[in-house]
Amino acid sequence: METKKLQSRFSLGRQSSLAPDREDSSTVDESASEAVDPPVRLMYLANEGDLEGINELLDGGSDVNFRDIDGRTALHIAACQGRTDVVQLLLQRGAEVDPQDRWCSTPLGDALYYKNHDVVKLLEQHGAKPPVAPMHVENAREVPEYEIDPSELDFTNSVCITKGTFRRALWRGIQVAVKTLGEEVFTDDNKVKAFHDELTLLQKVRHPNVVQFLGAVTQCTPMMIVTEYLPQGDLRAYLKRKGALKPIIAVKFALDIARGMNYLHEHKPEAIIHRDLEPSNVLRDDSGHLKVADFGVSKLLKVTKTVKEDKPVTCQDSSSGRYVAPEVYRNEEYDTKADVFSFALILQEMIEGCPPFYRKPENEVPKAYVENMRPPFKASPKLYAYGLKELIEECWDGEPYRRPAFRQIIERLDKITHHLAQKRHWKALTPACIRNLEALFKRYPTSPGSRSSRSTVR
Repeated sequence: METKKLQSRFSLGRQSSLAPDREDSSTVDESASEAVDPPVRLMYLANEGDLEGINELLDGGSDVNFRDIDGRTALHIAACQGRTDVVQLLLQRGAEVDPQDRWCSTPLGDALYYKNHDVVKLLEQHGAKPPVAPMHVENAREVPEYEIDPSELDFTNSVCITKGTFRRALWRGIQVAVKTLGEEVFTDDNKVKAFHDELTLLQKVRHPNVVQFLGAVTQCTPMMIVTEYLPQGDLRAYLKRKGALKPIIAVKFALDIARGMNYLHEHKPEAIIHRDLEPSNVLRDDSGHLKVADFGVSKLLKVTKTVKEDKPVTCQDSSSGRYVAPEVYRNEEYDTKADVFSFALILQEMIEGCPPFYRKPENEVPKAYVENMRPPFKASPKLYAYGLKELIEECWDGEPYRRPAFRQIIERLDKITHHLAQKRHWKALTPACIRNLEALFKRYPTSPGSRSSRSTVR
């Protein structure tokens, strides 16, 4: 009988959060639950939420901590299914709070993965320990220099900022922005790798136009990234409030972004591709300057000069698909010029006052880029003076190699800034009467030929 029990496996309902072949079956064959041995039947009843049946089995001598061949207990099953009442009952009947299955997942880990928050609270109240942070080190000497003690972060008056994963907090007397990893990180190796890669990048960058990295929490949960807090918010919110910007302001902002991006692209020994450059990832400081932020999907150019995504990028993979270069969506190899494409769209949006292809659903915009369509220029041509329109068109060229590098973009923007500044200076110094007279001359030419031609038309 004991051998038969050890070979039993509970295979219905939600599986372990760390199992490589997770499946979710919402139905249970009741006749099958009647046929199995009582210890395994306990797991079926936990899955179904049958409190009366569970009590009956336990009163009959069944082991509340019985494990199937995968090392799972009835508490694992109830935690996966979100059966708060069953979890409460099993704990009252002596269930171990932190048993590990063959994949080292605990009931708390399963409840976190399936977002069963009431079960999480209940297990923690009974002493369940959260999973060890994936980047935890055993030796104190291996703790990163940037490590921040989470007790130093004061979230008393915390509010969500920019995006849902960012919160404002107080750290050592200053306000900071804290990016917290979601609960699913414990069961998603890709998210752990993305977090590690973002930390690796943030440690390398120091520039006035890039958000400053202050530290991170990696030795306990939840893991966090701490950066400087910019109270003026992001460019997306600013454009939503202001609409179309004056060319002199748009070019000033464009220079800030270009300088930050040029620093990333010129970084030695490895260039950094942002790959998610869009208005909500550009923040404003108190002086009105912009800083590039959020390196969650950034890439390091190590040996090769191009990179490629492990799987095709969809609109859901990016915070905004309206700004991602077509070569990325085609799942081709790409390089730093993908950021140049995104930059062109942001610059045009600042002049036009609306996002690219704002009338199109987001999932249709990448298809338009792939088909070599670009957002139309609807604003007055004078707002694109001194080569601004030509620069935008070069930056979003369908062939990445034709797009200028950011160091070239900076040179051209500097020249455009000089022309715009001269124009403003002339307007400020010239008396209104002279400007009116000049406008009059433009409207009514003074040459004899002009007068005669005008009288002929009449």
